[in-house]
Amino acid sequence: MSYRWQFRLYHRPFKYPLHTSHGVWSVREGIILRLEHSGRVGWGEIAPISWFGSETLEQAEDFCHQLITKEIIPTVPDELPACEFAVESAKDMLSAGNNAGDTLSYSALIPAGAAALDRIMVLLQQGYQTFKWKIGVGDVDAELKIFDKLLQVLPSPAKLRLDANGGLDEAGAIAWLEAADQSGVVEFIEQPLALDQFSTMLALSQQYQTQLALDESVATLAQMENCYELGWRSVFVIKPAIAGSPSKLRQFCQTKQIDAVFSSVFETNIGRIAALKLAAELSHPKRAIGFGVDHWFDYEQSPEQIWQNL
Repeated sequence: MSYRWQFRLYHRPFKYPLHTSHGVWSVREGIILRLEHSGRVGWGEIAPISWFGSETLEQAEDFCHQLITKEIIPTVPDELPACEFAVESAKDMLSAGNNAGDTLSYSALIPAGAAALDRIMVLLQQGYQTFKWKIGVGDVDAELKIFDKLLQVLPSPAKLRLDANGGLDEAGAIAWLEAADQSGVVEFIEQPLALDQFSTMLALSQQYQTQLALDESVATLAQMENCYELGWRSVFVIKPAIAGSPSKLRQFCQTKQIDAVFSSVFETNIGRIAALKLAAELSHPKRAIGFGVDHWFDYEQSPEQIWQNL
């Protein structure tokens, strides 16, 4: 019994560039895997973000060149977490299909800066109630003024998540936590400080009413396990497409019963299907998942259409 692997690279421009504290992201690049066995097809997606903690696209492509020579489903090293996710997702889809129900609520990602004000009005009309706004991109005082304007247009019971992508210093994090506590509408502040300031984030998470969430600090399963062992009990933002093995991730979430919020890495609909399946199983039931990104890309294509268009 043998398996046939194929892969194709993709390059998808954002409808408009995404501004974060890491810089400007204009094109999403990744790899689609096709696995065939006994007339059945399974799909996987490698959607790395090297600056977020995954392997590089070049490393993933090297892995794919080795993969297509194999007639088995290989064990992927943990150093290639996006490849781990893709291979296991393709195998699972091959055996079980992709019929996963989706009854989850979504958090919509809005642009950084003042552009958020116009976008949030459109998304409110579309029915979104939870929004994620990028901070730490500009000056703290300037962003706090925009935050005040956002509070004026947000209806009850809408919620706002603030994502700094590690772009704040301690003084900025405290300023945002104080503002968030006063506002009463901030669900959590995501990754306020850089990875090497974990102890400060842990201390801050215990000093304010507004919760903190880890994101870059828990990009991979190994990082999640480490932060949990170091005492983190607030929110974990999990990007399954770069976290590693879905089965190992499932075991960790269920065993530790963490407060998990699943989030997109701007994958195509192939990776999205597999990620949403995990989110439906493992997300905190009262939290919206971070997959409200349809306005940045078009997600209507089937796996076969995506493959044919590459």
